[in-house]
Amino acid sequence: MEARSVVGALLLLLAGLAGPACAAERPIAIRAGQLIDTVAGRTAGAQLIIVRDGVIADVPVPADARLIDLGAYTVLPGLMDAHTHLTIDQRNQDPLAELEHTAAERAFGAIPNARAVLLAGFTTVRDLGSYRALVDVALRDAIKRGDVIGPRMYVAGAYLTIAGGAGAVTGFAPDVTLPWDLRYGAANSPSEVRERVRMLAGQRVDLIKMFATGAVLTHNSNPAGREATPEELTAGADEARNFGLKLAVHAHGAEGIKAAIRAGAASIEHGTLMDDEGRALMKQHGTYLVPTLEVRDCVGTNYPPEFVAKAQQIMTAQLANFRKAVNAGVKIGFGTDIGVCPFGTNAREFSLMVENGMTPMRAIQAATTADADLLGVSPQLGSITKGKLADIIAVRGDPLRDVRVLEDVRFVMKEGRVYKED
Repeated sequence: MEARSVVGALLLLLAGLAGPACAAERPIAIRAGQLIDTVAGRTAGAQLIIVRDGVIADVPVPADARLIDLGAYTVLPGLMDAHTHLTIDQRNQDPLAELEHTAAERAFGAIPNARAVLLAGFTTVRDLGSYRALVDVALRDAIKRGDVIGPRMYVAGAYLTIAGGAGAVTGFAPDVTLPWDLRYGAANSPSEVRERVRMLAGQRVDLIKMFATGAVLTHNSNPAGREATPEELTAGADEARNFGLKLAVHAHGAEGIKAAIRAGAASIEHGTLMDDEGRALMKQHGTYLVPTLEVRDCVGTNYPPEFVAKAQQIMTAQLANFRKAVNAGVKIGFGTDIGVCPFGTNAREFSLMVENGMTPMRAIQAATTADADLLGVSPQLGSITKGKLADIIAVRGDPLRDVRVLEDVRFVMKEGRVYKED
């Protein structure tokens, strides 16, 4: 096939994935059978929602409005996932597989991942790093331009970690030199951390992601052990603030969790082995816990045996510590670590949250108002409120009675555009 034919075929493919045309559409009137008010924490009866230019507007109904009848459905705001990895290839979950693929392969491979997450009802995600630096930035921008279908993305750009630490590609021979984008986030001192944060900020990332402890899914890494020093974490948080960015910190072990909280992390990711002092510190500092509970059920046959053993060893404590955090009043965000589990199954996290101490409403608020607060986007997202972006989903049944109905989203609208309709 000639080069022009290959390019033409690719453009047609992308056009087919991009969904609705970008032309302005007439106003939309949505008739909701019942609506979950995530701000008030209650269910409202039949409602009429007006959407104009991608934003929730006032009634009355415009004369030229398109009517969408969701009278048999429960309507709620588009869900948010504050811990995703959309550029992961799930066919081989060994980080060494990164050496077999290019950044371009990772970018194109992420297209169906993004689509699956959006169609599952998650209209916004916080994507916490890619092995190949800045691939997530490219995906975010492609979605924003309308080139491909996907959720609104807030991205970290790279894993900021010690050389050979958690989140790094490790386990290869010492005479192998990694390409730049597989070691972009390596930093081994407070000054190097500041340098990396500045470089990432220059590449237009939305937040900074650091590793305070080892990881389950990294070769030769101890999840309970501390990696970044308190000084390095403080430098990361401080330099992130200089650029108006928040710091998300991966932390399994208790000491790493506490060091990250004291340093000024906006969120602790996983929090697996958190102790009572850590929970008290989170309450004191207003730090969010993003627990990623379902990961423990997804580390299986397509993972190296080392990873499976570590998951079984440390994650038995996670559910008990999550329950303690809920009871202690720690702020909880919703995050799945999706990419470990299959894309589009994000909502399975809800049932684990409810089974381990949260009410269905609190779990839904974690994925709406709480995540909007964590991401700093409450004025735009998190509730169906006049002036906010029209991110709206619908399900059959009542998720406050059975939260598992959120695993079968029947209607998805993002910013006024319908991507899925029953």
